[in-house]
Amino acid sequence: MWSVTSTTPTAEDAQLLARTAVSERLAAGAEVTGPAMSVFWHNGELGEGQEWRVTLKTSAATRDDLANRIQELHPWAAAAEIVATPVEWAIEQYAAWVENVTAAVE
Repeated sequence: MWSVTSTTPTAEDAQLLARTAVSERLAAGAEVTGPAMSVFWHNGELGEGQEWRVTLKTSAATRDDLANRIQELHPWAAAAEIVATPVEWAIEQYAAWVENVTAAVE
């Protein structure tokens, strides 16, 4: 199982990513949190701003398709943050749910 995270400039953008990924069964579930204050280097200068985070749970088999779909929908297509970390442990029922939900894509 994987946890895939992206940040967006608005809550609406994050909700779109979450709804689309879950409705297309690329993720079993998603959480949107924010706003968060971000500090970043962009276009040769220091920047600051608010961002919203979307965290999606997916299977190893679906992770790359999910990342591609996020990139297609993301308002920052050229430099969208899309990162993933493997989930080291989860209760068996939760991990099975994630696998079963995202298996419908295959």
